[in-house]
Amino acid sequence: MWSPASGPVFSRFVGAVVVGVALAATSGCTVPVDAIAGISVTRDGHLLGVMMVCGHQIEGATLYVDSADVDKTVTVGSWTADRPLTPGLATWTLDSPTAGWTATESLAPLTTKTTYALYGWTKANSWSSSSVSFTLADRDRLTPGQVRYDSVSDNGDESAITVSLAEFRTKACQNM
Repeated sequence: MWSPASGPVFSRFVGAVVVGVALAATSGCTVPVDAIAGISVTRDGHLLGVMMVCGHQIEGATLYVDSADVDKTVTVGSWTADRPLTPGLATWTLDSPTAGWTATESLAPLTTKTTYALYGWTKANSWSSSSVSFTLADRDRLTPGQVRYDSVSDNGDESAITVSLAEFRTKACQNM
């Protein structure tokens, strides 16, 4: 038999269940990261995508306008690898066709004062890469053989760093 005294207890129980379901629904729903995205430039100044796959595979990459407002996120280029990228380093030019890659959305003109982000993905959302954010000014500071990527320190702090391609190849996956 139900009594008026059990009403507050029941309400708290239902509230706790609702909160628990909401927390479960919003946690653990991210695609696991197992690659590091970076950018570089060619000798003639073309923007390069750089991907260090650490353990599994990546099938493509997308460049988008980096915005806190999801409704303002705009894809400015997307590429699919002809074969999945397996552990190791891959590079491709973002503004012209590159062997082994297909532009599924050709690179739109990039503008100053806009922050862009590049990340890698798989078609089934089984794996992804970290993303790298940059502006045209960041790109212009790069020289061939340098890679800009977002590094994660031992305490979890993330910061953009620029290193040689050789250092990126040897160290990018260490903080995964």
